[in-house]
Amino acid sequence: MYCNSHGGYSKGHNNEFVLIVVLFILLIIVGAHYFK
Repeated sequence: MYCNSHGGYSKGHNNEFVLIVVLFILLIIVGAHYFK
């Protein structure tokens, strides 16, 4: 994780990271449904 300000990354980048993980999991689930 790269932070441009001290302690500022926990609030801003945490939500973005969670959103990316959720979208990635949804993509895997949808992909598994299409492959089966």
